[in-house]
Amino acid sequence: MSDARTPAQITADIARRRQELALTLDEIGVRVHPKTIIGDARAKAASAVDRTAGRAYVAVNRAVTDVRGQFVAPDGAPRMERIVPAAVAVVLVAGLLLASSRRNQA
Repeated sequence: MSDARTPAQITADIARRRQELALTLDEIGVRVHPKTIIGDARAKAASAVDRTAGRAYVAVNRAVTDVRGQFVAPDGAPRMERIVPAAVAVVLVAGLLLASSRRNQA
């Protein structure tokens, strides 16, 4: 068995490896270019914001659903026994705030 290569095979192998090395160096150059680094950082930041906004949306949606469940029966009818006291409380708090603000202005 002879593993001896001809000069033409060696030359072709060297040329192929040079081409691979040139491609690798080009790829490294693109990866470390400031515009590429900035673009990657922006993409990561945008992704983080999207994830945070998505989590916030889910949390708010869950909270609204929970509050709605307190004031609306499963069949869709309003629960007046809960709505009326809540409305009275809101009116009282608003009245107290209004009276307090008028007292502070005088």
